[in-house]
Amino acid sequence: MLGFLSRFVDSNERELKRIQPYVDAVNELEPEIQALSDDEIRARFLALRDQVQEAAIPEEPSEDELHHPDLERRRELAKARRQRDVEAIQDALDEVLPDVFAMGREAMRRTLGMRQYDVQILGGVVLHQGKIAEMKTGEGKTFLPTFAAALNAMAGRGVHIVTVNDYLARRDPQWMGPVFHFLGLSVGMILGQQSDGGAASYVFEPGYPTNDERLINLRPVTRREAYAADITYGTNNEFGFDYLRDNMVTDVAERVQRERFFGIVDEVDNILIDEARTPLIISGQAEESGDLYYTFARLVPRLKPRPEGEEEGGDYFIDLKDRAVSPTEEGVDKIEQLLKVDNLYADDPRLARHFEQALRAHALYQRDRDYIVRDGEIVIVDEFTGRQMPGRRWSEGLHQAIEAKEGLRVKRESVTLATITFQNYFRLYDKLAGMTGTAMTEAEEFHKIYQLEVVAIPTHRPMVRDDETDLVYRSETSKFNAVIEEIEAMTAEGRPVLVGTTSVEKSERLSDLLKRRGIKHEVLNAKFHEKEAPIVAQAGRSAAVTIATNMAGRGTDILLGGNPAGLASEILHKRGLNPAEVDKATYDAAFAEAKAITDAEHEKVVSVGGLHIVGT
Repeated sequence: MLGFLSRFVDSNERELKRIQPYVDAVNELEPEIQALSDDEIRARFLALRDQVQEAAIPEEPSEDELHHPDLERRRELAKARRQRDVEAIQDALDEVLPDVFAMGREAMRRTLGMRQYDVQILGGVVLHQGKIAEMKTGEGKTFLPTFAAALNAMAGRGVHIVTVNDYLARRDPQWMGPVFHFLGLSVGMILGQQSDGGAASYVFEPGYPTNDERLINLRPVTRREAYAADITYGTNNEFGFDYLRDNMVTDVAERVQRERFFGIVDEVDNILIDEARTPLIISGQAEESGDLYYTFARLVPRLKPRPEGEEEGGDYFIDLKDRAVSPTEEGVDKIEQLLKVDNLYADDPRLARHFEQALRAHALYQRDRDYIVRDGEIVIVDEFTGRQMPGRRWSEGLHQAIEAKEGLRVKRESVTLATITFQNYFRLYDKLAGMTGTAMTEAEEFHKIYQLEVVAIPTHRPMVRDDETDLVYRSETSKFNAVIEEIEAMTAEGRPVLVGTTSVEKSERLSDLLKRRGIKHEVLNAKFHEKEAPIVAQAGRSAAVTIATNMAGRGTDILLGGNPAGLASEILHKRGLNPAEVDKATYDAAFAEAKAITDAEHEKVVSVGGLHIVGT
């Protein structure tokens, strides 16, 4: 095992050494680029773009590819030609990489006041090469795709940056938009349908008028226009659903997506491994009566589960490993008596199916863990991220069974019209890259399924995080008491605390215990989904306590001392002003006031040891 690890570390070191000359070349060009004016940088970028696009002219299909009698052979030839095109573009982009990254770094310095570190440049090169960059939490992954996207956008075939939620799909292009705009690149974004029914796609346009602070510098456009931009941000769900919808149109002109040339996936382990087999399904409605669902929802709770650890007895038993439930013969007999039928599996084929789904809904799916009830509807909670997934429904009658169990109106079942898994969708890209804080553990799977290599990027400064050993308690009560004592001790020192819980139910229980102790805190779970950004943005303030369900894929930055932009918005709202409508001088004054507060708190939080994280 140790031999394997040492070989792995050696190969990672070799990879980093192979990429280092690109970083050195970017650093050498920095003084030269700094001496140029804004217009000169833009002109230089556009000249290089023309050079790349000459190399990107696709090869014409051969006679064989067009007319060979064997369809499989024609497909092979088309695939080989496409591969040659991609390789030609990659070679052309490799040539201009140092220039583009150096211009991007200067553009970021002039527009955002930030300069990318060498390790971030290193990560950007890894993404451009179609690999996965593993970067520790807090090292600035948000900046990684910026230059790789700008470079690949030069080919004129579009770049997709895939995030895990609508908040990030809107925040990241707003944040990085000025850099792309400086270089003369257009930026689009596609979001899920908004709760107010508003437009779900935008392009970045500085100064576009709006009274919604979430949409500053964003102009509503059609889906097709957002995809036509040089770089398009969106969630994995939206990219996948748009692909399915494009395959259902009756006229090619109605398609919204362009080709899938280069995709950069954020939280790549979550999307390409954890959710790889998750099917995206577009459904139509089928005819089905809801009466049977209510009947079984009333009868199934009368069944008794098999006692834990027993091999016999009970009306049904649960297999936790496979998340399955099966009735025993006694259970089937009891249901047949209650229904007054001789044979559940022979009398009416619908009975067995409804029984199976009602049993699953009763035994396996818990309210406030697997779903929540909101406005008379079942809203699924993502098991990986703890997020609400409005609009998604379980298939095969399970969703209807849960609606009946909760006493809600049962909606008609659906029939599948189009479906694809994330795994199959993302394998359609000519070049795929990704970034995350945890990829090495799945490196073998990435290689087998997607032919993706993982490169661990070193930290900018030596790692000082103290990873303490796990503590195990005999009961949940004693565990939660210990957590509360730890929270009290940390907040007394002025340290912010982030507590992770496994479900909505657990987060609310912990919240109740904290209220009894009089400890001020914020709760972030599927029920308070809309408050996520402001809660996490201020989770790094001195003595702040934040309870959150599973944080995988949330991606919102926790700044020690708090987020000055978020605090500035708060200050303006308290004065009765809308941050999206105030003039620049008013906003700058509020930002300066917020920055003074967060800077002072930053010093305080760092001096007492930084953010304290407790996993429960």
